[in-house]
Amino acid sequence: MRRVLALLGIPLLALSACATPAADPGVAPPTGPDQRPAFTERAEEVAAGWRPGPGWRDGYVPLQDATVLTGDPGFTEETKTAFGAGWYRDQIPIPAAVPKDGTIRFPDGTLRVPLVSAADAYAQLRQGDPPPCDGRPAAPDPAPTGRPGPNDPVSTSAPTPCVALTVTEVRLGSAPVWTSRGRAEVPAWLFTVDELAVPVARIAVAPRVTGRVPGGAVPGEPLPNGLVSAQQLRAVEGNRVDYLLGVGACDGPPTPLVLERPDVVVIGGAVVSPTGPCTAQLVLKPVSVTLDAPLGGRAVLDAASGAPLTVRPG
Repeated sequence: MRRVLALLGIPLLALSACATPAADPGVAPPTGPDQRPAFTERAEEVAAGWRPGPGWRDGYVPLQDATVLTGDPGFTEETKTAFGAGWYRDQIPIPAAVPKDGTIRFPDGTLRVPLVSAADAYAQLRQGDPPPCDGRPAAPDPAPTGRPGPNDPVSTSAPTPCVALTVTEVRLGSAPVWTSRGRAEVPAWLFTVDELAVPVARIAVAPRVTGRVPGGAVPGEPLPNGLVSAQQLRAVEGNRVDYLLGVGACDGPPTPLVLERPDVVVIGGAVVSPTGPCTAQLVLKPVSVTLDAPLGGRAVLDAASGAPLTVRPG
């Protein structure tokens, strides 16, 4: 089936007997066949095949990246690029001593875990250096006016981002992380960055005790026509789930679809496909869904692949 795998991310709407769709006042309701019966049949198959891996219920299995922002960073275009690329420069010594074991606090209990040093965490955080600045300063303009001065060169192309994030302090703290047991407070190294309004956290749990997200039971048949796959979660807050759907460039507005069960939630979407020719292009569309109950420790599975989805904020 087309468009099963891709990278997406957006808020969601939900559609099923178990969830409430979020209405978009600016988008007309889709017309076409009702895809809910086909989705429900597919989602039931995916839910029945879900088998959690080791540690899913009693260990630490993160469902998001190990680099976490602790609030609104106040990104500029250049600092957002630097954060995504892992461009950092340190202005302080980074401690290499390994701290004592830390505690992860889950909604259903706690877990003592070994930690890594700040130096090891920083080595994972920093992914390289930005390209040369082509004569521009290696720091963002704190108050750009958008107007060139009388002696400034005139360019018809946008400058290449070349800013690194400057680390000026580091301390051991914690950060919220979405896990297989719900949202947890996890030990993390908090790096103060001059260019951002909040610290950048890098999870401090040793890799040897960090569980992996298991694969799902892939259904034997391709996704039925008119249904599309969920690519990733954007956010989970209580009983609201935001995710991305992968749709075609000429498809109609997507309708989010969800099947909610006591131990698992299966998500996907439906579209009205075009009747004429169209480019073979995958477009990521954000949708949101409100569940009947908070997600808690339930896995969120993609109806296409059967695999659990992880949180990747946009």
